[in-house]
Amino acid sequence: MANKRHLLWLLLLCVLVGTAGAATPRIQSWTTSKGAKVVFVQADALPMLDIRVVFDAGSARDGKHAGLAAFTNGMLTEGAGDWDADALARRVEDRGIQLGSGSLRDMGWVSVRSLSEKKTLDLAVDTLATVMAKPRFDAESIARVRQQMIVARRQALQSPGTIASERFYGTLYGKHPYAHPPGGTEASPKQIDRDMLRRFHRTYYVAANAVIAMVGKVDRARAEQIAERLMADLPRGVHAPKLPQPKAVKGGGLRQDFPSTQTHILIGQLGVTRTDTDYFPLYVGNHVLGGSSLVSILGEEVRNKRGLSYSVYSYFSAMRVPGPFLMVAQTKNAKADETLDVMRDTLDRFIAAGPSQAQLDSAKKNLIGGFPLKISNNAKIVEYIAMIGFYGLPLDWLDTLTAKLEAVTVDRVHDAFRRRVEPARNISVVVGGGK
Repeated sequence: MANKRHLLWLLLLCVLVGTAGAATPRIQSWTTSKGAKVVFVQADALPMLDIRVVFDAGSARDGKHAGLAAFTNGMLTEGAGDWDADALARRVEDRGIQLGSGSLRDMGWVSVRSLSEKKTLDLAVDTLATVMAKPRFDAESIARVRQQMIVARRQALQSPGTIASERFYGTLYGKHPYAHPPGGTEASPKQIDRDMLRRFHRTYYVAANAVIAMVGKVDRARAEQIAERLMADLPRGVHAPKLPQPKAVKGGGLRQDFPSTQTHILIGQLGVTRTDTDYFPLYVGNHVLGGSSLVSILGEEVRNKRGLSYSVYSYFSAMRVPGPFLMVAQTKNAKADETLDVMRDTLDRFIAAGPSQAQLDSAKKNLIGGFPLKISNNAKIVEYIAMIGFYGLPLDWLDTLTAKLEAVTVDRVHDAFRRRVEPARNISVVVGGGK
């Protein structure tokens, strides 16, 4: 018990202190013998290692069964190999190891955080390898996760914000794999059985479809050994096929009554990918428009001047293929139309005029000044390098980020927004105002 407490205290210290050293970590990369891509940062300041294995296995791969990717991913930590769900939980908790998983539209992942002491780390790596390669899919666990998904779905349907988001994605993407909710519908978990889960796992949780991200106190040779062990029990397989490009749709408006005191408003259209050449001008420009929330132009026009909404913002959700550009607000039911008009007018004026030099300078200062906090510890760095590996970004992406932000000019922002954001293509979704 004393040893367990000691490990837990060390782990807590690691979380609180974070990673010391260079502002931008040096990323190394290679490919395992089975075809998995590895991105690695050696960080010796703390006696721990973070591992995040990302698969091209998000909800875009659901096919006809919405929620299949999320269901499969949720099952990975519900028992593996010789351990049922309870035994697996005890195995990691007794040693202060953190095991996690999750999924989005583009990806599914499994992660582990462990002390880098050999005995503990070996156990953590073996556990993660078994979780990825040998999930049990026990009937009791399937029933439990299925019920959790159903309950979560019912709760989501009580949220006008969730309904608005799903209506927006469904309208914007139509028959594209991004259209449906990643967590599935209320009915879909009931239609997913053990064979479907096992088939999805066999197809997408394979070495050639994986990116291994590691950050912590191991050297390159040890990192290579760990990467090989993680993939040892997985089949090589093949990488998931490319996603289709979404088709642009005509703009328009949707309204849905909902018994709430607040109306939720979404306005947007297709945006950018992670590798888009306009990514940085649009990203910095959006920080001026609505990315910095209350001090943005949208915040000034909608909230500060008119008091229409406490929460108003905008963003580009960059994904494997073009994700959406969105402006989002909540307002009193009686103010919904006015808020919608102000948001549209604010976007029109921004596209026409672009940001001022002062606004752009302030945005760049804010983004560059806040960047060190985004890579201030191992857990944050491993998420960044996993993203770099998954989307095939250059290994110097973190090193050159500040320079790319600095290089954005008023003219580049103005040009990018005029070419890429067309008000006529905007879809507006308004949910609320019902009795």
